[in-house]
Amino acid sequence: MTKVIGYCRISTTLQDNDIQKQLLLEYAQKNRIIIDEFIESESSSRLTPNERKIDELVSKLNEHDILLVAELSRLGRNMLETLNIINELTEKGIKIIFIRQPELSTNSPHGKLLMAIYSYFAESEREFISIRTKSGLATARAKGQLLGRPRGAKNSNGTRFDPFKAEIKNYLKMKIPVSSILKIINTKMNESVSYTALKYFIDNNNL
Repeated sequence: MTKVIGYCRISTTLQDNDIQKQLLLEYAQKNRIIIDEFIESESSSRLTPNERKIDELVSKLNEHDILLVAELSRLGRNMLETLNIINELTEKGIKIIFIRQPELSTNSPHGKLLMAIYSYFAESEREFISIRTKSGLATARAKGQLLGRPRGAKNSNGTRFDPFKAEIKNYLKMKIPVSSILKIINTKMNESVSYTALKYFIDNNNL
């Protein structure tokens, strides 16, 4: 029996969530489709595919099942990720319907053609990013710049800021500027570690 799942990538705006879900329900009613389940995911660039329930979505759908999505942008954070998800689903024989962009739905010839074109540009963009990154590294090396983590970010026993991780997290929750946090931590360590090193630590630990 064909299963139908509605996927909503929700935002912090309640109104947007309601509109998105209502759009899927109206389409289902108009086309005499029963939505078996809604999967809702928080819209955040910092969440992993698992946290955004993409893995759950892929695992629950099987061949001949249908996925309803409001629009293309709701499925992934960027075009490359979106196309990867679409390819994974279509390879399993799953039909994807984009309510606001029916021409992109995978059950239409136009949709398959447009997806092929988007895939080409996405792949070209990935290759361009790779070339640009390699070029940037080569330029940095030619100029004698040090690559990798900022100086002072790590010592022989691991990251210098590790013992202060919880404290730094609390300061950030209190909206204390990174520059001020740095002064506090440097005083406690009796050292002078750079702002860049602390920022590197914060970003890489998702604080």
